[in-house]
Amino acid sequence: MKLAFAIASALALSACARGSAQTESSAPPPVLVEEEGNGTVLRVDHPERFPLAPAASRRATTELSATGVVSPDVSRAIPVVSLVSGRVVEVRVRLGDSVLKGQLLLRIQSSDVSSAFSDYRKAVADEALARTQFERAQTLFDRGAVAKKDLEVAEEAAVKATVDVQTTDERLKVLGVATDRPPSGIVDIAAPASGVITEQNVTSAAGVKSLDNSPNLFTISDLSHVWILCDVYENDLASVRVGDSAEIHLTAYPDRVLNGRVDNVGPILDPTIRTAKVRVEVANPGLLRIGMFVTATFHGQKEEERAVVPASAVLHLHDRDWVYVPTADGRFERREVAMGAPLAPRQQEILSGLKPGERVVTNALVLQNTVEQ
Repeated sequence: MKLAFAIASALALSACARGSAQTESSAPPPVLVEEEGNGTVLRVDHPERFPLAPAASRRATTELSATGVVSPDVSRAIPVVSLVSGRVVEVRVRLGDSVLKGQLLLRIQSSDVSSAFSDYRKAVADEALARTQFERAQTLFDRGAVAKKDLEVAEEAAVKATVDVQTTDERLKVLGVATDRPPSGIVDIAAPASGVITEQNVTSAAGVKSLDNSPNLFTISDLSHVWILCDVYENDLASVRVGDSAEIHLTAYPDRVLNGRVDNVGPILDPTIRTAKVRVEVANPGLLRIGMFVTATFHGQKEEERAVVPASAVLHLHDRDWVYVPTADGRFERREVAMGAPLAPRQQEILSGLKPGERVVTNALVLQNTVEQ
C-alpha cells in the first residue's frame, strides 16, 4: 500500500515538473532593463518591439509666454475737472457707468459764477452807455460843437467797453455757463468725451475747491482699446521687441484669443523680481475689464527650425517632459525636452532637447511601463 502511494506521488511530481517546463519554454523571454550611468540610458532585449519614428521639421517664430494685467490706456483717459469752486448739489453718474459726450455728470453751486454774471451784466451796461456817448460825440463833432479829441476819447471808451463785454463773456464760457440763459449760480459739468467712468472723487453735497487744489472729479476712459502690462524676466527680454505680435489668452474666457502688438518695453527693471514691464495694445471687443489677469504669448520676428513628434512619443513624468531616443546596441536614452504648442493631428511641437530628423520611440508610455515592471 505504501509502495503504491509512493509511486503515485512520484508520477504526479514528474507530471508537474514536465508541465512547468513546457510553460516556461512557451512564454516569451523577459525584457531585461539595465540602467547605466545616471539612469538616463536603458538597455532592453528585443528593442524592435518599440516602434520608432523620425522627428519632423517645422519652421516657426520664437515664442515667449508671460502673465499680464488689463489696464486702461492712459492716452484715452480724460479727466473731468471744474474751473469753479463751490458745493455739489447733484450727481447724475457713478463709478463704472458708461457716459456719452455732453452728458450731464453733476451740478455745482458756485459764487464764482454769480460774480462772473455780475461782471458780465455790468460790462454790457457800460458798453451800451459808451456806445451812446460815442454816437452823441460823433453828432456834435459833425456839427462843429466839440473838438476832435473829445470824439477820440468817446470812441476809445466805446472800444474798451466792447473789450470788457467780450472778456466777461469768455470767462463765463470757460466756467461752463452760457450767457443766453437767466443768471444763475449753478454750473453744469458735462462729459468731455464718451467712455466709462473709471475714477470718482466727488459725492453729493461735497465741496469742490479751485482747479489747483482739487483732484479730478471723474476720470472717463475709452476702453475700446486697452493695455496689457506684462512682467518679462531679464533673461527673456531679448525675445521681445517693439512691434512683435502677441496672443492674449483670457483666464475668464479660455476659448477666446485676442491679437495685440507690443507697444513699449520698459526701460527700468523692477529691482526685486528683475522684470521689465512690456506693454501690449489690444482692441477690446467688450470682454476685457480693468484688472483682469491674462497670459500673453509673444511671437518674435525671427524664425527657427523645430522638431515635431507624435504626441504619444512624449512622456510627462515628475513634472517634466521626456522622449526616448534610440542609441547603439538596443539602448534608449531618456531625454528631457521642452514642449511647444500641440499640433493637429496628434502631433507635438518640441522647442528644445530634440533636433529634426532624430528618431524617437512612438509610444513612450509603453516603454516606461516595461521599464517599471
